[in-house]
Amino acid sequence: MSLKNKKIIVGVSGSIAAYKSALLVRLLVKAGAEVQVIMTASAQDFIRPLTLATLSKRPVFSDFVKDNTGQWNNHVELGLWADIIIIAPATAHTLAKCANGLSNDLLTAVYLSAKCPVFFAPAMDLDMYQHPSTLANINKLKQFNNKLINAEFGELASGLVGDGRMAEPEHIVLTLLKHFSLIPVLFNKKVLITAGPTQEDIDPVRYISNHSSGKMGYAIARAFANAGADVTLISGPSHEQIEDSTIHKIMVRSAQEMYEATNVLFEQSAIVILAAAVADYSPLHKATQKIKKKEPTFSIEMGKTIDIAATIGQRKTKQIIVGFALETNNEVANAKEKLKRKNFDFIVLNSLQDKNAGFGHDTNKISIIDRHENIKEYALKAKNDVAQDIIEAILERIES
Repeated sequence: MSLKNKKIIVGVSGSIAAYKSALLVRLLVKAGAEVQVIMTASAQDFIRPLTLATLSKRPVFSDFVKDNTGQWNNHVELGLWADIIIIAPATAHTLAKCANGLSNDLLTAVYLSAKCPVFFAPAMDLDMYQHPSTLANINKLKQFNNKLINAEFGELASGLVGDGRMAEPEHIVLTLLKHFSLIPVLFNKKVLITAGPTQEDIDPVRYISNHSSGKMGYAIARAFANAGADVTLISGPSHEQIEDSTIHKIMVRSAQEMYEATNVLFEQSAIVILAAAVADYSPLHKATQKIKKKEPTFSIEMGKTIDIAATIGQRKTKQIIVGFALETNNEVANAKEKLKRKNFDFIVLNSLQDKNAGFGHDTNKISIIDRHENIKEYALKAKNDVAQDIIEAILERIES
């Protein structure tokens, strides 16, 4: 992966998240980019210009007039120089000024002069991030063909927990790589992902299901799309939404429907991520009319559903298949057995014993086990970050 010779302006505005801009600049320079940092006055209260100048190997600009020289930092030339602008962190104040054409500092003047694509990585408290005025400004910026790198879930400076954390620098770099089509490993590679629960009908009004929300599978789909992959998401019933129009989404209900959709697309897929919580059993006889409450007890005869993972695992040729194991006991042993039996390349293990992990949570705590039974454990993270860890494990497998 490389951003060699790409000219990138990093705009830093006044947020506690400005400390992340140091790592962002370092990663961009390491990837071969020429980086010019522009800071607002308030950003300098959070991180010193000297730090960013050292990392970027260029003077940091913040004023129109260069110190003690009588020369000026030409915002028009800067806007024309850049191949891309990323404003990270982008505060509510900076978003509002850019959305409404207000220019009282060098950063917003460069933004208004720019001919290149502009990306915003917001950072603010969750209530500010969800405020109608902020959402309106973000929508306005999108209408100007600017790109938003969504804020991520986590603990905020206020002590609250929710959406509002600036995207991690690694995720921002991946987004920029996708923009320049410089991820040859994943760019346009066909990735098939299953997500969510299935519903197995008992009668026209009742069904058997599980607590899966689909959050993990949807996060993985977004992460692969951001990395440039050609993503198809097969989802059981879920309240999760996909905003990325490049993701092909197929909705199903039952285990049989999920199998049929997966089976059709499996051969043409290079990577298959089986994150769905598929029912193991389904009622053998589905009543055509609502079952009335008459008897003190009621029994349902169940039959095994088709094992999607095992079936496609036996057909595997060059595909990389990643399975999931949600366990309550003997976690590692059960996951290793499932890994071998279903012919996975990796299995992602998480346990219901771990607090804030598993079904319904915005966070997850996983271990990834490979075919050689190597285990890599990860801390509790937002599911968007977990998705990134899974991608990195797959990239290591491909590149090796």
